[in-house]
Amino acid sequence: MGTAVGSKTKTFMRMIKIEHTIFALPFAFFAMLLGSLVMNGHFPTFVQWFWVTIAMIGARSAAMSLNRVIDATIDKHNPRTANREIPAGLLSKADVWIFIAVSFALLFLAAFNLNLLSVYLLPIAVFFLVFYSYTKRFTWLCHVVLGVTIGIAPLGGWVAVTGELSLMPMLLFGAVLFWLAGFDTVYATQDADYDASNGLYSIPSRFGVAKALLIARGFHVVSFLFFVLLFFYSPLSWLYLIGVLVAGIIMIYQHSIVKKDDLSKVQLAFFPMNGTLSVMLFAFAFVDMLLLRFF
Repeated sequence: MGTAVGSKTKTFMRMIKIEHTIFALPFAFFAMLLGSLVMNGHFPTFVQWFWVTIAMIGARSAAMSLNRVIDATIDKHNPRTANREIPAGLLSKADVWIFIAVSFALLFLAAFNLNLLSVYLLPIAVFFLVFYSYTKRFTWLCHVVLGVTIGIAPLGGWVAVTGELSLMPMLLFGAVLFWLAGFDTVYATQDADYDASNGLYSIPSRFGVAKALLIARGFHVVSFLFFVLLFFYSPLSWLYLIGVLVAGIIMIYQHSIVKKDDLSKVQLAFFPMNGTLSVMLFAFAFVDMLLLRFF
């Protein structure tokens, strides 16, 4: 019994790619720390850390699970994704729907334990968590919608500790939006031919791989500019700015290893590089905020 439960738990974790939580969670923490220091004059409490983490786990788990259920038929016929858990028969749709319900329950519980604005904004977050998975059926801007969905993470972190919105979290929202849209566009180049031949929408299937890579670079330039703007419109200092410059170098490197006629390193550009960027930038910002608080 215990072995079976453990095996199924691992299958769920593999389905939602729990390791990809590293993309959004550091930015939620970043905004939470910045908001608490700027607006409240102190670090977030343990309770706030706890509920923001629970909210992120719930939101991320629900979003990925919804995507897998909604795209199960598409995944089944795409050679690259046919071995995913639902098409491969490792999980039933009923199992995944139960998991989605539990994930949303965690998100709702976290919001209610933070503040009223978190509760009021919850329907917007849930809308985008559900809506994104349908966008590839009718718009090549699906990558931008995904960026908006993940960009809500820093907005949520800020609201969780301040109970309000302002310019600083909106700048971080813009940075995450275009960063995510950029690397998702690069990731989608793997399915450009399949999407084009099956009536699915993406920037690579609409404009071709070469132009898609150029558009992704443009997204990342905009993202970089938003990160820089945050430096000018917040108390963050030179240490954060160094982190931004390192993030820019990482983005340049990502684009240097993915070519229009050689997509063999897309996976390297997708997870290790983007996970490194988010954690690294949070680390620089965290140390910067420690200096801001104590010195």
